[in-house]
Amino acid sequence: MTSRDRVLARVEEMREYCVVFPTSRGGCHTLWVLGHLAYIEALIVHGFMLGQGNPLVEWEKIFDGADTSGDISQFPPFDQVLAKCREARESTIALLDSLSEDDLDRVGASVPAGFEGTFGTYRLCLQFLADHWYMHRGNLADARRAAGLARMWL
Repeated sequence: MTSRDRVLARVEEMREYCVVFPTSRGGCHTLWVLGHLAYIEALIVHGFMLGQGNPLVEWEKIFDGADTSGDISQFPPFDQVLAKCREARESTIALLDSLSEDDLDRVGASVPAGFEGTFGTYRLCLQFLADHWYMHRGNLADARRAAGLARMWL
């Protein structure tokens, strides 16, 4: 089972509860996490690795800011965000499958200054993306609990 599968397993049942905050003090709700994962995936692959523009640049203010709104009207529809999240990960996996071991040590085309230790090579970028999905798994687990849904063990 991959990071994508483990994270998205916590999402499917959250459609009706997608803006339930994980804590009484707010936090990253399911809809925000999905959009954030898609936005960051596209930013790192298309921007940092390949030196292209982020195809989800219009999502930057919504899904990459410090504040997370609970107003569902501020977000694209859940199914659209979920589809973009899946699409972004599938694109990353296709790229990874096309790379050789040596390609993984290629320097990214547009690595942010000062972040070479995190995003300096394709390998580092791809490792960050896998870790990033797992990092937000906790937000999703807490949002499920806050919505009253059963805990998932895997």
